[in-house]
Order: sequence, then C-alpha cells, then structure tokens
Amino acid sequence: MQEKKETETQEIELIKYNKKTWSKSAVLGFFIGLAVIVPGISGSTIAIIFKLYDQFLYAVGNLFRQFKRCFVFLLPIVIGMVLGVLLGFIAVEQLLALLPFAVIGLFSGLMSGAFPAVKDELKGAKMSFDRIALLIVGVCIPIAIGGFSIGMGAGNTSDNVFTSVEWWQILLCIPVGYVVGVTQIVPGLSASALLLAIGWFASLVDSVSLTFWQQNPMIFAVYAALAFGFLLGLFTFSKLLTYIFGKARHTAYSMIVGLSLGSIIAMFFNPDVFAVYTSWAANGINVPDLVVGIVLFAAGAVGSYLLVRYQRKKDAEAAEKEEKTKLAEGQQAEGTEKNL
Repeated sequence: MQEKKETETQEIELIKYNKKTWSKSAVLGFFIGLAVIVPGISGSTIAIIFKLYDQFLYAVGNLFRQFKRCFVFLLPIVIGMVLGVLLGFIAVEQLLALLPFAVIGLFSGLMSGAFPAVKDELKGAKMSFDRIALLIVGVCIPIAIGGFSIGMGAGNTSDNVFTSVEWWQILLCIPVGYVVGVTQIVPGLSASALLLAIGWFASLVDSVSLTFWQQNPMIFAVYAALAFGFLLGLFTFSKLLTYIFGKARHTAYSMIVGLSLGSIIAMFFNPDVFAVYTSWAANGINVPDLVVGIVLFAAGAVGSYLLVRYQRKKDAEAAEKEEKTKLAEGQQAEGTEKNL
C-alpha cells in the first residue's frame, strides 16, 4: 500500500467548485497572502489542513500547460491572497506594533493546533534513518533562519535600504523573490522571516506609501523584480515538489513535518519577538501583552485543532461512503456472475 502511494501518478484531479469549496480556496489564499507579512505563519500548512496542498502545487506547476483548468482552480486562491496581503499591511503590522507578543501568540497557536494535520501525512510510514534525518533538518531550518536574523540585527535599522535604489539591488531582487516564492509552497518556511534575515522586511513594508513612491519611483522596479522572481519560484518549485511527491511522498513529508514544527518554535525566536524580549528585559514585562498572548495562543490552538478534527471526520465519512459504494458494486457484480 505504501509503495503504491509513493509511486502514484503525478496527474491530480482538481476539485470542481461549489460555494463551499470556492470559499475554502479563498480562505486558503487569504492565509497564503497573510504569510507574506506575518513572521512564522505558513499558508502551505493551511493548504494541508484543507486537503488542497497537492492540488495547489499541481495547479501552479501546470498553469501554462492546462491554463483554463488550473486558472479556474487558482482564481479564488489568488483573490484571497490579495486580500491577505492588504490586510497584513493595513492591520497586522499595526497590531504587531501595539501588542506584538499577543499577535505572535495567536498565530503560533493556530499553527500548533494545525500541526497534527501535517503529521497525519506520515501516518503508516516507516521512519527510516533518512526520514528521521530529514525531519531533524526540517526542524532546524526555520530556527536557524530566526537565529541568523537576530544575529544580523536585521530589521532594526531606521534607514530604508530602498531610499536610493542601485541596479544591483534590482538584480538581487530576482533570486530573493524566487526564494520568497518557494516559501509560499513549502510548509514551515516564512517569507517575512527570510526578508527579516536579509534586512529588507521593514524597508519593504515602509515603502508602501504614496509619499515614498513619489520620492523614490525606482521602488517599482524593485517590486517588479521581486514579483518576477516570486512567480518564477512559485511555478518551477511547485512543479518540482509535485514530481518529488509522486516519487517519494513520505520521504518528502518527513522534512515538511520538521519544517512545520520548526516554524512553530521560530515564531518565538525571530527579530520581532526578540525585540519584545529586549524591551521586557529593559522596562519590565508588559503584563497585558503577555496575558493576551497566552490566551490567544490557547484559543488559536484549540480553534485550529477543532478544524483539523472536523476535517478528519469529513475524510473518514467520505472514505466510509466510498468503501460502501465499492462493496455494493462488488456484491452487484458477484450477483450478476451467479445469474449468468
């Protein structure tokens, strides 16, 4: 059974939308868009919970080969992504400034409660040495990114690095955008954590204003280069992951489970939250922020875990229904043979 699953065909059936499934895809897109802004949150993890991850990868990787079919599937996701990015810029950054620990507590709680859904992908898999090693590496990567970000002091400078845009910065935006695109399809990796690590996060967020655009029109070349690299990373890497899952699904998911677990830890180990710890050490603990953060962590964990349980129940009902259908068809075929 396991070997059959790991060598399954790479052709994936995309769901046909109704109001409920269309809304589900839009919510998925919203979280993917939010993931670009909020350190630590992973839209791909949400895709796994919603059982849309494989379909999302397939649709992105085959958009040009099967344009109409994949475009229809991706449309609500793209709409949700735009809304997620806008809300992230408008609301989440303001909340991070007011109650940073509380916001991080909420999102880390959401990811903690959702983790069992990611782990479910390894159910029944034999954990060999290679898979255990990949899982450990996966845990370490997000933590290492957070540690590197703190060590470099990224995001703490008051000067916007795009005030004077050089040609080499525009070229550099292409590979940076590529890696950011990869973070959107690999669970556990955070686009904002990467941008924090290289010192671009605060500068990009601050650049989104009419005043900055008027004074620094070359910023649009930066946006264009980042967008080009982002789309390139999204299309090429999603195709690669679809191929890898078709060949060695459980092995690939061993690392993804590690990345998801590591990202939960990294939520409390990145420059944003480290600045909170530093402030608490100097001025005393902000008790309301701490208490609200703990409460929101618990609420987020419970809420997302209930969503996981609901999805498990729906999957079990669907599997039971399919099994009964197959049994009825088998009995009907057996009865036909006896009559003959």
